[in-house]
Amino acid sequence: MSETILVTGGSGFIGRNLLETLGERWRLLAPPHGELELLDDGQVARYLESHDVGVVVHCAVRPGHRNAADPSAQLERNLRMFANLARCRDSYRRLIFVSSGAVYDQRHSRPRLPETAFGEHVPVDEHGFSKYLCAAYAATRPDIVELRPFGVFGPYEDYAIRFISNAICKTLADLPVTLRQDRRFDYTPVGDLARVIERFFTHDPRHGAYNVSAPETWRLLELAHLVVRLSGKDVPVVVANEGMGAEYSGDGARLRDELPDLEHTPIELAVARLYDWYALRRDAIDRDALLVDR
Repeated sequence: MSETILVTGGSGFIGRNLLETLGERWRLLAPPHGELELLDDGQVARYLESHDVGVVVHCAVRPGHRNAADPSAQLERNLRMFANLARCRDSYRRLIFVSSGAVYDQRHSRPRLPETAFGEHVPVDEHGFSKYLCAAYAATRPDIVELRPFGVFGPYEDYAIRFISNAICKTLADLPVTLRQDRRFDYTPVGDLARVIERFFTHDPRHGAYNVSAPETWRLLELAHLVVRLSGKDVPVVVANEGMGAEYSGDGARLRDELPDLEHTPIELAVARLYDWYALRRDAIDRDALLVDR
């Protein structure tokens, strides 16, 4: 615990899990919005100058998903937050940028995209384009590590729209598990992502960017039936559209080669743990939020 770690987006899904997972082993700072406005370059610089930060983990993002309260200005805000942190390179040792598989452009998804596929296509959506531009800049800086997770799941995600949590909450509410179309997904438990992030606090990377990908992919239909089995209930699984959608997955060989002792939680175990987590909090689940097919 010799260094202080600044986590941006500490109230979000990934940030909140990082604080719970790593808080006992590291000195973590996760200032709320009122204490640190990432869109204000002067405020960011003053904060970093007044705190002895060794590593910045940048998780904060302007969301653009279909359940976002205000998805406007994603490009401008995401770029500005990243730039305000990146420009203060003399105030920290390393910046870990939690990026996304969206940098590869989901219009051209294909199985097991390698890191070298970056730049083959430019994303047209604001979320993907903002991540793409940040990634392009990060590649010019040896002190920035970009991590590209694909599907991350776990506690505190938005169960109204995130598939695994949505399926769990629907079984707890005795509702059918629904999916628009079956497809293969690359899912990483958020605790596994936290361990990857932690390793780069001290590990000297050989590359600037790494896919954070599970060793295997899963069909959404398989995961739906897994959740139903865990529930012990007789609820139906409903697929709206026939056929298979495009696979969304990355090649994680680069990360596994560099960190061969990195542990991967079997998805069956991770889903079971998440089911138990929600079961303990079933009274807090908003059933009405599960009735809207987003």
